[in-house]
Amino acid sequence: MTISLQVLYPIKEDTNFNYEYYLNNHNALIKEAFSEHIKEMFVTKGNSGGPDTPPGYYAIYTFLFETQTDFDNAMAKVQPLLDDIPNYTNVTPQMLIGEVVG
Repeated sequence: MTISLQVLYPIKEDTNFNYEYYLNNHNALIKEAFSEHIKEMFVTKGNSGGPDTPPGYYAIYTFLFETQTDFDNAMAKVQPLLDDIPNYTNVTPQMLIGEVVG
């Protein structure tokens, strides 16, 4: 069973998001912590929420793990990633953990 983790950064009033830091620095930390456990990972930058609608999210980072054990092992290494969040945003990320079913 493939496990997915999505980390969502919602756009709210008086928030900011530094894409350059996120992609160049934070992403390197993610790869260092998770690389041996990840099946696939990618970042989606929010461009719109539909026709003539601004995006609801700065970015969504999607991770796919082959097994629950891989997910659990990655989560055991998550603290440095959480500590780095203030370096690129003042948004509190949302998370969705689930099972890939389709």
